[in-house]
Amino acid sequence: MSPAKTGTSDRGTQAYQHLRELIVHGRLAPGSRLIETEVAERLGLSRTPVRSALQRLMQEGYISDPGTGRQSRPYVAPLTQDDAFELLHIVGEMEGLAAWGAAGRDDRDELVADLNRTNAELLAEAEGSTPSREWIFQLDNRFHRSYVEGGAGPRLLALHDAIKPQAERYTRLYVDALLDQIAVSVQEHQVIVDAIAAGDPDLAQNSVRTNWRNAAARLSGVIARAGELGSW
Repeated sequence: MSPAKTGTSDRGTQAYQHLRELIVHGRLAPGSRLIETEVAERLGLSRTPVRSALQRLMQEGYISDPGTGRQSRPYVAPLTQDDAFELLHIVGEMEGLAAWGAAGRDDRDELVADLNRTNAELLAEAEGSTPSREWIFQLDNRFHRSYVEGGAGPRLLALHDAIKPQAERYTRLYVDALLDQIAVSVQEHQVIVDAIAAGDPDLAQNSVRTNWRNAAARLSGVIARAGELGSW
């Protein structure tokens, strides 16, 4: 690859990461229009890497675009009940399979100890006097990632890496809106841990599915009450 192409690719990655961060953290709100020239100016980049970043974000579901060509009007994808339902159920199926693998390992004691520590820390943070939503998100993410890495093969791990980040907007919304429900999630997490500790792959898989499906149902209620964000 030539230096020029490498530079363009690097700038495209930079634009992608910056825009994704703005979208995930809500600084580009659902429904916000994304005009290529304005985005390029904001990021101090040319339109080529910005166009590449927008296309990648569109493929990953962060951006929607009902038009084509000159009629193209990309905007930050809305947060909807249907999208949350699909994404969280997909994540539940993938992570359930990973938990099935983790429960079948002979050397799972260290994983179980790590899961218990993280889950306890998650509960302590959620029930503290000034809980940090960012830290709660990080702890929850660490909990799930631990058993995924403990039980997933390379293909499943690659799929998880591709799909799970797309659910981040919803998991962050969950933490923001349902802080008082974190203890319920912790209880569901404990069922997962106990199943892995007992070496019961089927129970571990079903427990993960239940956790994510319940999370989808709880989040659906939030979206229903607040209205779908960014829908046109």
